[in-house]
Amino acid sequence: MTADSSWQRDAGPGLWLTDTEPASVDTQQLRAGRLARLRDMMREKDYAGLLLFDPFNQRYATGSRNMFGYFLRNSTRYFFVPTEGPVILFEYPQSAHVSTGLETVQEARHSKIVWSSVAGRDAETARPFAQEIAALVREYGRGSNKVGLDRCGHLQALALEREGCAVTDCQQEILHVRRIKTDAEIACLRLSMAATEFAVAAVRAAVKPGVSEQELFALMYGEVLRQGGEFIETRLVSSGPRTNPWFHEASGRRVRPRELVALDTDVIGCFGYYSDFSRTFHCGPGRPSSYQKLMYQLAYEQIQHNIGIIKPGVSYREVAERAWRIPDRFVERRYTSVMHGVGMHGEIPYIAHLQDFATFGGDGVLEPGMVVSVESYIGEVGGAEGVKLEEELLITAAGTELISRFPFEEDLLGREA
Repeated sequence: MTADSSWQRDAGPGLWLTDTEPASVDTQQLRAGRLARLRDMMREKDYAGLLLFDPFNQRYATGSRNMFGYFLRNSTRYFFVPTEGPVILFEYPQSAHVSTGLETVQEARHSKIVWSSVAGRDAETARPFAQEIAALVREYGRGSNKVGLDRCGHLQALALEREGCAVTDCQQEILHVRRIKTDAEIACLRLSMAATEFAVAAVRAAVKPGVSEQELFALMYGEVLRQGGEFIETRLVSSGPRTNPWFHEASGRRVRPRELVALDTDVIGCFGYYSDFSRTFHCGPGRPSSYQKLMYQLAYEQIQHNIGIIKPGVSYREVAERAWRIPDRFVERRYTSVMHGVGMHGEIPYIAHLQDFATFGGDGVLEPGMVVSVESYIGEVGGAEGVKLEEELLITAAGTELISRFPFEEDLLGREA
């Protein structure tokens, strides 16, 4: 291997860590457990190897993180993960030192396709890219030529096929592996949630007349970063009439007295693990209106009912059939799911409402080790406001354990003294 085509491991095993990542997680055990689960699937499916472009899958397989947001839109950094053999990183120039200290990354080379799209050279670079991967498949494939791609440009995929690789989409199979969390992953999810709840507490304390939605969102984002988190996938902080319908993102609008303020965290937090819960607050002075309390109490009832039907072995369709019945006036603006999986982002399972099941639903059963967020949005067409609530929990052999523990609002529940 020539000096201009690869880098050797040149960093100590702890250099990639930051001071904000809690020391209570054994990160080597975390990485080893995930990679072992992935390779078990690869053996079962007779893969020679996987070619990973998705930064989430890269992190799951290796723990490596580099310019995450950039590579969400630029599929030019990739890993070759053989079923047996060295994990090889094809990296952005001059940045291999970010990952070569990890025990999961045995070798690093220059990406063959970095900047090729911008330079208008994709057609030119596709063949050398494919030739290099095909050579690795022959060396480490154990006689298999099956290569899984989680995402890739079609020119690269076609070039791999021309080099004799049997190319298949492996994204669904990887997500299926990721649906069950290891003990180390569950520890990461709990730590990520605790940090995110700290950020939401700061938002709650700042809800006062005159504060803007963007100021509240900036406060939450800043606190997430300060607590060791990474980024927020959405900007879902809204107030007053912008809480209905849901999915208005933070704007310069300023909160007015006696309005609701609703948020959804959607945080990629500590160690890259997702924290996903929602809360709605009331801005004083004064107490919430009867209508605001009605919506909040219905949302709370929906969450609690649907948590109560979660048990290992229950099918996704059974969950949809037994889910809380949304009152007719609020059906049209229901949230898009009853619940969804949580891991490094929104994952398996995805359970649609019964009326949406034919369109969005799928087969499956709830299993111990899954982590899910249970959703509620209550708002009606023509209504002045809406309420968003959500809880994150772990499915265990005995039932469920809450991961999100942020308190609900006593005044909106009608429990104020």
